[in-house]
Amino acid sequence: MTDAARSGAGRKLEDGFEWRALGALLPYLWPRGELEIKLRVAAALALLALAKLATVYIPVLYKQAVDILGGEAGAAVAVPVGVIVGYGIARLLATAFGELRDAVFAKVGQRAIRRVALATFRHLHGLALRFHLERQTGGLSRAIERGTKAIDFLLRFALFHIIPTLLELAMVCGILWTLFNVWFALVTLVTIVGFVAYTMVVTEWRLKYRRRMNETDQEANTRAIDSLLNYETVKYFGNEAYEARRFDAALRRYERAAVTSNASLSLLNIGQAVIVGSGLAAIMLMAGYGVAGGTMTVGDFVMVNTYLIQLYLPLNYLGFVYREIKQSLTDMEAMFYLLGVAPEVEDAPRAPPLADGPGEIVFAGVCFGYDPRRRILHDVSFAVPAGRRIAIVGPTGAGKSTLSRLLYRFYDATEGAIAIDGQDIRGVTQASVRAAIGIVPQDTVLFNDTVYYNIAYGRPDATPTDVEAAARSAAIHDQIMAMPDGYQTVVGERGLKLSGGEKQRVAIARTILKRPRILMFDEATSALDTRTEREIQVALREISRNRTTLVIAHRLSTVVDADEILVLEHGRIVERGTHAALLAKDGAYAQMWARQQEAGEAAALPEGGARLPA
Repeated sequence: MTDAARSGAGRKLEDGFEWRALGALLPYLWPRGELEIKLRVAAALALLALAKLATVYIPVLYKQAVDILGGEAGAAVAVPVGVIVGYGIARLLATAFGELRDAVFAKVGQRAIRRVALATFRHLHGLALRFHLERQTGGLSRAIERGTKAIDFLLRFALFHIIPTLLELAMVCGILWTLFNVWFALVTLVTIVGFVAYTMVVTEWRLKYRRRMNETDQEANTRAIDSLLNYETVKYFGNEAYEARRFDAALRRYERAAVTSNASLSLLNIGQAVIVGSGLAAIMLMAGYGVAGGTMTVGDFVMVNTYLIQLYLPLNYLGFVYREIKQSLTDMEAMFYLLGVAPEVEDAPRAPPLADGPGEIVFAGVCFGYDPRRRILHDVSFAVPAGRRIAIVGPTGAGKSTLSRLLYRFYDATEGAIAIDGQDIRGVTQASVRAAIGIVPQDTVLFNDTVYYNIAYGRPDATPTDVEAAARSAAIHDQIMAMPDGYQTVVGERGLKLSGGEKQRVAIARTILKRPRILMFDEATSALDTRTEREIQVALREISRNRTTLVIAHRLSTVVDADEILVLEHGRIVERGTHAALLAKDGAYAQMWARQQEAGEAAALPEGGARLPA
């Protein structure tokens, strides 16, 4: 499995990744051409500065009130009222400015989260089929979920907690130095630097435990989703206990990683408490000696104490924020790695859309292999004239479905070219190519939504009348109306509430609604019973009339009326012609036909294998 499919889980943070990740967020904070968002950011920063100024001035007012109250009685009655009122106003302003800042910035943060999530979603849809065949859906969804939450945290805390906390610390050190002496500022600074250094070193050491938690959490989530998606298979084989053991094994690994991570967190918190407590004790001793020596007032002692208590909370919070930012960067790692995965199939620069045309298809010398070491198709050349019906048959593994994937540009041919109406599909936009083609696949996957939604998915802007007309053309309207909720019937995950025939008819209706110029049936009836297959074949022939149609089939009885049949073996076209002409050749096609006829006759015999008397 590729690293991309693993969503970047467990990848080591590269040098400088933190700065690149933060730099990648800046365009979302200061988006080009959006004046409102820029004004909100500027206003939030201004409110941040005002809140910190009010916060730093609070202990000064507190000191003045204490000094006055400790002086003459007359002065104590007259003067502190204004100081105390100012103290209350300062506290109110500090809180109000902080709340206004958060309110103003809320739209910036949520807009950024939405855009990053949308960019990731679009990028994933832009990646080639190879990526999605190798992905782990559970792990992928968890990586995106953690990544968006990490971005939310970084936008709010990096801007409004780290920067203002550092600003407040600098202002307090300056005040202590100015009002008292350099030693107060120096002890405060040493305490801060020691705290930050210890936090950074221990947090870096703890990251491997956090990463291990992410890996085991993703593994457990992937296994749970995979098991639930395959609920029926689990039941068929009675493997509920086996699945529970596998899930529990993943949970046990997560449990061990979580316990280790929590233990290391306790070590970090204890060390931080020792550093802060030592600094606090040293400052208070110095202030106490100052009061005893007459160089400081009781108000000064209280102010220093208030500053230290006021600093203790953001300083302790700074440690938490730093840890969370490092963890958020780890969580963002997988999502940013996903955004860095280059699409395997891309539109050419300034590629035009596919021009209108009758729908002729030409494969010219096409070679392809999913792995460079193993080629699947070898020099495949054929044409499907506009309005004609061409069938491709062959044994399993011959490369039939690979042709449909190449026509849809899920992959690009390694050699040769594919053209629609004379235009190389590599020279036009992928969206226009796919808009021109409608497919009814063998395994119809429906969304866990209503029947109406699944049919309308072929053309989301279709009217209810158009949807109903498509259902009638696919001969499923009556069956839908017989359901309790009609077109609003929810089909269940992957359409499990519908029968195989109903799912195929919904797929046919969806394709009819799309109105493509080219139709492709990729073994569309091979998984159905004979009666249902015949009914659906009638519907398929009806919608393909006068349309260019490419039929990929295993059952030869479904393509006997094709204008031309191509026989594919080991990635090469070994025979071509009409059904009658190929039978007359007595080659590969005739042998396949004979085997299927014998198999059909054997299946029709009663138990015991004896033929019924005439």
